[in-house]
Amino acid sequence: MSQFWERYVKPAFSQAKSNLLQLGSKPRGALLWKRVTFLVATPAIGLCMINAYSGARAPKPLPPFVKYEHLRRRNTRFPWGDGERSLFHNPHVNALPDGYEA
Repeated sequence: MSQFWERYVKPAFSQAKSNLLQLGSKPRGALLWKRVTFLVATPAIGLCMINAYSGARAPKPLPPFVKYEHLRRRNTRFPWGDGERSLFHNPHVNALPDGYEA
């Protein structure tokens, strides 16, 4: 294993390190990162937005409510509202101890 490391892996890391050091010192390095930003990052962000918005349009149906003893326990009531809903309660997703809100 050490021969493999000395012969293949270590020279590759040192070559990559020297390439990165040279890239930062040359004036064209800024041009490279500008191109990477506009040609790679911007389309990637656009694809992520399309993915997020397409998933947001089709809401998934809620699974059937099963009342387990170890879930949604309220030993102490919340200090706001009726005491059953958490601070970030979402009636479309979060269930109360008795079931989903209608």
